Amino acid sequence: MPADVMQKLNAAQRRAASYGRRDDEGRFRAGPLLVIAGAGTGKTNTLAHRVAHLVLEGVDPSRILLLTFTRRAAQEMLARAERIVADALAARRHGGPGPAVRLPWSGTFHSVANRVLRQYHLAVGLDVAFSVMDRGDSADVLDLLRHQLGYSRLERRFPRKDTCLAIYSHRVNTQWELERVLRESFPWCAAWEEELRALFRAYVERKQAHAILDYDDLLLYWHAMTESPELARRLGDAFDHVLVDEYQDTNVLQADILLRIKPDGTGLTVVGDDAQAIYSFRAATVENILQFPRQFRPEAEVVALEENYRSTQPVLDAANALIAEGRRQYRKTLRATRGGGGAPRLVTVIDDVAQCRYVVEQVLQGREAGMPLRRQAVLFRSSHHSDALEVELLRRNIPYVKYGGLKFLEAAHIKDLLAILRWADNPKNGIAAFRTLQLMPGMGPANADRCVAVLAAAGYDLAALSRFRPPAAACESWAGLLGLLGDLAAPAARWPGQVEQARRWYQPLLEAHYDAPAVRAADLDMLERVSAQFASRERFLTELTLDPPQATGDLAGPPLQDEDYLVLSTVHSAKGQEWDAVHVLNVADGNFPSEFAGGRDDLMEEERRLLYVAMTRARRELHLVEPQRYYVTQQSRRGDAHVYGARSRFLTPAVLATLECVGWGETPAEAAAVADAPRVDVGGRLRAMW
Repeated sequence: MPADVMQKLNAAQRRAASYGRRDDEGRFRAGPLLVIAGAGTGKTNTLAHRVAHLVLEGVDPSRILLLTFTRRAAQEMLARAERIVADALAARRHGGPGPAVRLPWSGTFHSVANRVLRQYHLAVGLDVAFSVMDRGDSADVLDLLRHQLGYSRLERRFPRKDTCLAIYSHRVNTQWELERVLRESFPWCAAWEEELRALFRAYVERKQAHAILDYDDLLLYWHAMTESPELARRLGDAFDHVLVDEYQDTNVLQADILLRIKPDGTGLTVVGDDAQAIYSFRAATVENILQFPRQFRPEAEVVALEENYRSTQPVLDAANALIAEGRRQYRKTLRATRGGGGAPRLVTVIDDVAQCRYVVEQVLQGREAGMPLRRQAVLFRSSHHSDALEVELLRRNIPYVKYGGLKFLEAAHIKDLLAILRWADNPKNGIAAFRTLQLMPGMGPANADRCVAVLAAAGYDLAALSRFRPPAAACESWAGLLGLLGDLAAPAARWPGQVEQARRWYQPLLEAHYDAPAVRAADLDMLERVSAQFASRERFLTELTLDPPQATGDLAGPPLQDEDYLVLSTVHSAKGQEWDAVHVLNVADGNFPSEFAGGRDDLMEEERRLLYVAMTRARRELHLVEPQRYYVTQQSRRGDAHVYGARSRFLTPAVLATLECVGWGETPAEAAAVADAPRVDVGGRLRAMW
């Protein structure tokens, strides 16, 4: 890579980006590499430069596998790499555009797994037209089976569908035995082990019968594939270099897959930060990144990025002091490249009401000082912790956006339209078939079941639907559905325009089923526009399921027509973001760390990392707010029963030394002493009582 391109990187970044050398045959080779990228140290830029370096060294882009955790991350990295390569080639040629960089094998773990499984579907016993269902559908299938097995009618409370799905997912992704999953993560469900085992067995059988995979199956099947040495070798031989972003967020399955396809680590580069490993509830394990170097002989090269381009040094001093007290970690000290900045504040307030008033006051002061609301954020441990603040923001007419809410695919009308496309794509998909059929009037569960039985008896040939007699109320829609499915499922059918075809059939049913159809139709417009970005129906359905856009609710609300807005977010959702000013709510024991982490050292260490992530989102100002009083729930609205919160155990003397500790709140004026009042010997009276 030309020196002027590399000069944009610091020494550690250059070392990571250019790691490797040419072998005797002139090919660029590299051993295993671990890049420990501290918060704000230019991780994405470094990885993009490494991709560009590989391409400029002659590595075929089609033989580079780039794995990320979001599609957006992959797209951003590739866009940067393309610019870097173009600049480098232009410098070599003294001007003129260079060829575009296209990495056909880049994306999330789950999207790459989907592509691998379709290539090797015969080897793993899958129908090439298998469907991928989202988590909402997975939960619904479990709920149906739960009812069919009689668990919904038991005298004792059986876990609900979402809990059952969480248990199943944890079992799959941790590879723990069910007994251990229940004991360590779901102890209130431990009495139902045998019933849950039967439920999950029925769930697997139902998916296999309908040629459906759920979100977890994609990794599970890919992982099972790599248990075959021959298949693992083939997969590994297809790629000269494998690059993995956010390696601290991988689970056991993902790490096993990587080590099986690249057992000696040749060409394997992983980037991450053990200090930001905060997703154990999703089965991610920090052990993957802590153990990575020792998986190979010789051990993997380790490069630490410590120059921080985000925060001021006082903010980093506090974060460094906090994380330094962790037990097992890669030791590093973040150093700011920007100057200035005051010490972070630890603000003690009397209760959550005062906490809200303090935050609002500081946010408005920052706005008046020239800091837009959107460059300020309020972070919290759990979503409901912002409830009181949201009320105060509404009262003060301060616009805000809160990260989270329903996934776009969870909206009922979106699920309807996708079900039509999924059924056409995979006629065995009984879940999509049942949803589509029941959109029509008169087609309840019994009639839908009869229709699917007719289809199954005909070997899932959609033409057989013409032999089914629908109820009279559905006849008008039925003829249109037969024509639509015939057009969509035809071998020669072109993908462009299929969403529009499905919409035309669905529009009268949308108006019949839902209120505000015009608002919902706008969502379908967006879905149609999104579909144009994909080359095929299968890629559209799968990618949208694996990496859906976000929405705040089932219906789009009124548009945000304001000049600015404050950002509210859980810490987990804030990872990877940054703001000029950050306020962290409820920094007290019970929240940081969570009361549910007590008794387990690994969870307590993750809680420390969670607070570290919150602190390192701040560029200039950091406010940690600790209320003293927490009101007891389940009392009258004006009840005053409360408890006092303890200072967070993470705020040790070393950490406190980096903070400006202040109290905030209104102090009542001292009452003047009354000198001319008559005297009463109250003390004497009390003594006389005894």
